[in-house]
Amino acid sequence: MAALSLHNFNHLVSILSSPSSSSFWNLSFAFKNEVRFKKGKFLVFLSTHSNPKILKSNKKSRFGQRITPYDTDEEEEEDEDEEFDDNDDGMAGDDWLMNDDFAQPHEYVVNGKKIKSRKGSGKEGNRRLQEQRKGSKALKSRQGLIISEDQMDVRHGNDGLKRKSVGNSYHTSTKTKEAGSFDVDGGRMLVSKTSRENRYQRLSDEIDLDEKWFPLLDYLSTFGLKDTHFIQMYERHMPSLQINVCSAQERLDYLLSVGVKQRDVRRILLRQPQILEYTVENNLKSHVAFLMSLGIPSSRIGQIIACAPSLFSYSVENSLKPTVRYLIEEVGINEHDLGKVVQLSPQILVQRIDISWNTRYMFLSKELGAPRDSIVKMVKKHPQLLHYSIDDGLLPRINFLRSIGMRNSDILKVLTSLTQVLSLSLEDNLKPKYLYLINELNNEVHSLTKYPMYLSLSLDQRIRPRHRFLVSLKKAPKGPFPLGSLVPSDECFCQQWAGTSLDKYLAFRQRLLLKEFAKKYEK
Repeated sequence: MAALSLHNFNHLVSILSSPSSSSFWNLSFAFKNEVRFKKGKFLVFLSTHSNPKILKSNKKSRFGQRITPYDTDEEEEEDEDEEFDDNDDGMAGDDWLMNDDFAQPHEYVVNGKKIKSRKGSGKEGNRRLQEQRKGSKALKSRQGLIISEDQMDVRHGNDGLKRKSVGNSYHTSTKTKEAGSFDVDGGRMLVSKTSRENRYQRLSDEIDLDEKWFPLLDYLSTFGLKDTHFIQMYERHMPSLQINVCSAQERLDYLLSVGVKQRDVRRILLRQPQILEYTVENNLKSHVAFLMSLGIPSSRIGQIIACAPSLFSYSVENSLKPTVRYLIEEVGINEHDLGKVVQLSPQILVQRIDISWNTRYMFLSKELGAPRDSIVKMVKKHPQLLHYSIDDGLLPRINFLRSIGMRNSDILKVLTSLTQVLSLSLEDNLKPKYLYLINELNNEVHSLTKYPMYLSLSLDQRIRPRHRFLVSLKKAPKGPFPLGSLVPSDECFCQQWAGTSLDKYLAFRQRLLLKEFAKKYEK
């Protein structure tokens, strides 16, 4: 085993022998995710800086951003094969929508029929529906409990698409499609009835599957949805699987056209399958126009939709606009800052913002003596604050800062300047940085009030390498280490503080990371 471990380690060293950006990124990934070896293979254990218990949402940046020297509360993008836990009702990040702190969804017309989208009611509603659908599938079909394709055509207004009375084809005004075939990106996919039945066997065993749903299932499969995902959609909102494929494609094509990434469509549908029912003209376009009216650039619209797809279930006039007015008139957010606030936390639009704001405002005022202006600044810089639990999130971090010798006034200065501190893990982030500050950098706690940015920097990527580099050059002061040297970019640091080339520093940092990695591996 020792020989095998040495071989793997030497292989890693050979891969990372040059200080190139790509090799350094690979090493950074290894450190950030605690890569370990076992039986000649890499095992990756993901770790985050944030404590998931303090977040009402795990809806963080998932758009493949590179690892930076800053510690944030963002997660890595989930693996494509990841499945949602049954315990969270498949929400995977919208669990905060189950709270009573959120606004009531609006009742409006979808496909010519009034519906009321209810948060958190999908499973219960479908459970009642399934109870009504007991008995054999064949009997249910004969009894007409499954909506037919003709009924769906009428409901969705697709007058051009009608089922022929004889044969297995659908006739349109321009061409005839074989049953089970559809066009995707100009190509044609033909799937026989038998192969479909085999393909969706697991799905058929779990739910009352109608073969009329096959065209839609085939289309949605192109976005990476599998049987387990369809089951979740069925349980959350069964009618979403009864939409005809042409209508579904029109709606998803529109979302893609406004910037939604193909890889995010699956996540959106699992959280908000009702989106397949929302018409482009009466719903989707009006909500996108509302987002752009807040000053959000078009390049960010797709990311906001991916983070908070449930916003489409809220009325623009009766819910979203009142929330914006409350943020401006009651909270005190400047109208010009609204776009930035929503980009940082799209979920703020679907909160019961009055309850969320008032409870956290009262807590911070009483706990720290924070004036209103300071709390407004915190919300502007880090609106996720309004999602964090007081008992499990805010209070433990405030108490930690007190435990290391900070007074309430000092804590208020740090939080006003760097509200992000409230999102960082105590055990994996704040405590290790504090110990390094005291034991290695020979600094006092009060230095954090002058350089709160220290708490946001990565210990592995920024703090330790720069400190050790200056020590190796014998340029580190004997007294407290200057925290100001940790703030500038790598290039500025080398010019101003180290007096050496950037390449020399990057090579040193890479060797240090290898050494630290070896220590972790030995443990």
